[in-house]
Amino acid sequence: MKVAIRERQKDKKMEKKKLNKLSPGLKKLIELDTRKSVGTLSQQMKKSGSPVSTYGEATLKHINGGATMQAALWLKNHIEHGGKLVVTLAGALSSFEVGVMLAELIRQNKVHLVSATGANHEESYYRYVAHSHYANIPRYTELTPEQEAELRDAGLRRITDTFLPEDESVRIMEPYLLKMWCEAAKKGERHFPHEYFRRLFAEKLIKPDKQANPQDCWTYAAFEKNIPIVIPGFEDSTMGNIFASYTYNGLHKKKGDTFVDSKVMKTGLDYFHLMYDWYMKESKTAPIAFLQLGGGISADFPICVVPSLKHDLRLPKVRDWAGFIEIGSSPMSYGSYSGAGGKEKITWDKLSTQSYYQIIQSDVTLAFPWIAAVLLGL
Repeated sequence: MKVAIRERQKDKKMEKKKLNKLSPGLKKLIELDTRKSVGTLSQQMKKSGSPVSTYGEATLKHINGGATMQAALWLKNHIEHGGKLVVTLAGALSSFEVGVMLAELIRQNKVHLVSATGANHEESYYRYVAHSHYANIPRYTELTPEQEAELRDAGLRRITDTFLPEDESVRIMEPYLLKMWCEAAKKGERHFPHEYFRRLFAEKLIKPDKQANPQDCWTYAAFEKNIPIVIPGFEDSTMGNIFASYTYNGLHKKKGDTFVDSKVMKTGLDYFHLMYDWYMKESKTAPIAFLQLGGGISADFPICVVPSLKHDLRLPKVRDWAGFIEIGSSPMSYGSYSGAGGKEKITWDKLSTQSYYQIIQSDVTLAFPWIAAVLLGL
């Protein structure tokens, strides 16, 4: 036994000797695995107070799994030491029930601002009011054009492997929002899109569907915690399209149709101003990290606040983003902004050379649950 221990120690010394011969730049990129597991995986999980995280640390060690766990552990350390977190939502993640995780992260003060597409924002509400009317289509790739038309005629708007029931969601909320917009026009008021929506909760104008769990709704959690929501592309959503139709006063407007002055809605410029003030206030006392779920405008918009504060407003001592983590499937070679790596962001002064960055080439629905589990201590 003692001989075996001495041999292992000798091997470790030899390994360190080899590494010491490498150039300083290369050595920085190499991490020795100092973790030692004892017992079977099942035994380790039973002993752990956070079995899901333990399982992840024991099994997600390499490639995209390793990148996911490294990012999760960095974020956990960042938040535990007083750091704050911005989360951005692309695609149709709310329809894919990301709220189950995101709402809990918000409640436990792990997330401090959410930037979402107009669709992700509104679809969180739709899940809240119409959950029992949703259904899954696991074999959606086998649908024929004729079957897609059947769904259309039934008012079921497909979103990959699920669908949005329009009559039970969009059309339930539209009258309440229209009334708010008209009242704001009469009073000469302007509000953010998410502020109009929040009144649906505050004034109890909507109630959760019989099968919905309000605790799974991230916009409801954000309302309760009163954390900021940024929607840089409100018009690019169902309710944004509806708002556009009411503000239209051109050749094709039908006589007698309701008209709403577009000035009642604050715009992306106003959201950027909100980001200026929020970032400068919050970064005075805490470093802020950026977790990008997917790509698109919901991510590109808020990350630009740092370089804009530095170069456009020319403010001194603007704190850099502490870290940048992206989960996405757009490779850098495609040339998209969504696929731009952390190093490219340094050239735009979005990140500094000291910022942590990690790109996870994966599906958000696969990687984000692991990050959420670690942050929640599961």
